[in-house]
Order: sequence, then C-alpha cells, then structure tokens
Amino acid sequence: MASPLTARIIEQHASAARALAAQLPGAARRSAALEALAVTGLPGARDENWKYAHLRPLERVSFAPAALTPPAAGAHAGVAAGLPARLAGFVRYVFVDGVFAPLLSDALAASPARLTPLAARADGPETAPAALVPRRELGVDQRFALLNEAFATDGAAIDVPAGPEGLCLELIFVASAEAQQGASYPRIELRLEPRGRLVLIERHVSAGAAASFVTSAVSAELARGAALDHYRLQELGSRAVLFDTLDATLAQDATYRLHALGSGAAAARSTLGVRLAGERAALTLSAAALGDRQQVQDTYALVEHLAPHARTEETFRGISAGRARVAFNGKIVVARDAHGTDSRQSLRGLLAGPEAEIDVRPQLEIYTDDVRCSHGATAGKLDDNMLFYLLSRGLDRDTAQRALKWAFLADVIARIEVSPLRRQIEERLAGAMQDGAALREFL
Repeated sequence: MASPLTARIIEQHASAARALAAQLPGAARRSAALEALAVTGLPGARDENWKYAHLRPLERVSFAPAALTPPAAGAHAGVAAGLPARLAGFVRYVFVDGVFAPLLSDALAASPARLTPLAARADGPETAPAALVPRRELGVDQRFALLNEAFATDGAAIDVPAGPEGLCLELIFVASAEAQQGASYPRIELRLEPRGRLVLIERHVSAGAAASFVTSAVSAELARGAALDHYRLQELGSRAVLFDTLDATLAQDATYRLHALGSGAAAARSTLGVRLAGERAALTLSAAALGDRQQVQDTYALVEHLAPHARTEETFRGISAGRARVAFNGKIVVARDAHGTDSRQSLRGLLAGPEAEIDVRPQLEIYTDDVRCSHGATAGKLDDNMLFYLLSRGLDRDTAQRALKWAFLADVIARIEVSPLRRQIEERLAGAMQDGAALREFL
C-alpha cells in the first residue's frame, strides 16, 4: 500500500499529465518513472543514508511542475537582472523553473557541443520505458531522480563530439516559483564521445526570495578517453529546498573532475553516484559546503571501482556555523576485478559555532587485495595553536578566525582552474560566511 506521500505524488502527477501538451515527448518515460517511484517511495528519516537530510518540507510542497503555470509578462526581464556575470569563452544557456529560456540564452548553434532542449526532442526508441535511466533501480538513494524523471518537462541533452580543444558551457538553472505553487525540475543528460572534452559550469540560483522546491537530476556518460571538468554551484536563496542527484559512468581512460560547492538553500541534499567502469578511469571529487543559521547541507557520494587501475581522489571541506548541520558521507566500493585501484579520501569539517553540527563519514568496501586505499576524517573547531600564533603576530581575534576559515577551504578553492569563476566563488563564499568585506582582504 502506497504511503500518503506517494499517493499525493501519484495524484498530482495525474493532474499534471492532463495539463501537459499532448506533443510533449517523454510521456512513456515519465509514466515508467512514476511506476517505479510508486513501488519504492521516497526516502525517509529511517533510511541510513538520509538521516542527516531535511525531509520534512516534502509534507508541504506541490510536486506539479511550476512550468505548467505560464510566467508573468516581463518575468524573464527580472530574472536576467539577477543572473551571475558572464564568463569569457563560455556559451550560456538559461533554464527558468526547469524550462529552457531562449531569450536569456545564447543561440543553440553557438557551441560545437550539441545541446537540445528535452522538450524539443522527439520521442524515439531511446525514450521508451525500457530505457529508463539504467541502473537507477539499483540504488535506493537515487529515488529523487525518479521524481525528476516523472515530472520534468524540459532540460538539456548535451552531446560533446571528439576534438583537440575543450568546449566551454555554462548552464544556469533559475528557481522562481513558490513551493506551494509548483516545483522546479532541472535536468541534464550529458554524453561525451570518445576523446571529447568539456568544461561545464552547472549553476543553481534563485530569482528573488521565493521558497522554491527544486529536484535536480544529472546523468553523464564519458566514453573512452573523454575528459570532463564539471563545476556544480548551489547558490539558491535562503528559503529554497533542493534534492539533487548525479549519476555518472566513466569508460576506459576517461577523466572526470567534479567540483561541487554548496552555500545556499535552507536545506540541500546531493546524491552523487560515479562508476569507474573502464580501465584507468580517473575521478577527482572536490567538494565544499557552508552552513549557517539553521541550514542543512547533506551530501552522499558513492564511487564504484569496477575496472582495474582506476583512481579516485576525494576531498571535502565543510564549515558549519550558527545551528547549521553539514554532512558528507563518502563511500568507495572496490569490486573483485578492480585490482590496482588507487583511492584517497580526505574529509574535514570545521565547527564555527557552539550549536553547529558536522558529520563526516568515510567508508571503504574492498573485495580485492591489490589496492592502495586510504581515508581520513576530522571534525572540530578552529586550531587553538594556529589561532594563538596569529594573535601573537598582532592580528585581532576576528581577523585571525577569518584567515583560518579561508585557509581551511583552500584545498578545494585552489583547484578551480577557471580564474573568473574562482573569483566569483570566492566572493560568494565570503558573503556566505557572513564575514563580508573583512574576509575579502584575503582574496
């Protein structure tokens, strides 16, 4: 018997389906996703990997897509004014409440990467129910991806051809609707052909102060020798709620550098699943999360080593202030045939307030002997010895604490190779730590 929450999702999906245009593609996939979700339901507080997530907002939100309500006249003009500054060399595409906004975007032909709005893609064999996001049923932690698939009406399908030079794209997903009026469903389906190269910036922001409900899903397939630099920036407004799922598969000699930074939203949960399916595939995951007031920033990252000689380097830095809770659960599984695996985890949390909470949890499951795997996790307050050292050199206490906080994040921030983007992120994090102009002296 379906739970009350699942029953409400099914009811709202039926109402939304009647309102959708008949020609909108993907109806079969959406129905199949809903059927799978009806069986599994959404996670609850008793699910081990969800005990740090804030699930209570699900009781109040509307799951119907906000895109079903046409935007008010001039609404996009207001969105445009609040978009981040452009980055030189990047082709920009903007989605408002999960729907492509051509008036705010560059031309679809502006980049050699083939981007197709999902709403404009015709149904075909690849969108049949049998093709419903493979492997998703294997992970109960990816159930919010089924919710996205059931309700998403648009998104970006990106195909990156082979080429000697990397392509640069920026996707901005703007949430503008109130949660009681409708949800936002950003969606990316990314495929890199053999030896394809891409620098992708994926940005989630809010328009105004709306208490938006956002359920995002990204799937990425990297073919042999492909290389992806992926920057994921969660900068939603302070009243928004986000559930995000990323699912990636790497073939032989593929390289994936994933940078994830979260500082916005009242509550955010990110579920990352990466499979190193080809020999010598390599993943570098660098993540940072900042929480203040009563924010919840929760991440679960599962990395599966399925082939020989693959490499993973995982770095997390989290700062929790006020009464916030910041959590990172990193699990690495090494399969029996994945000999020669090299994996490293460094998870660190910093408590910046007496009522703040930090939870860092590295996990290893190893089914072969020929590996090099290491992990380390620490959580605590600012180093008293370092603080004393700075105070003894004449710095006041507030300035010394700001310096130590910024140094704590340097392991992640320094890996951002797009200089203008790094500058924007530094400005954003300085504001998120509520140290304002005083912290900017360290930038």
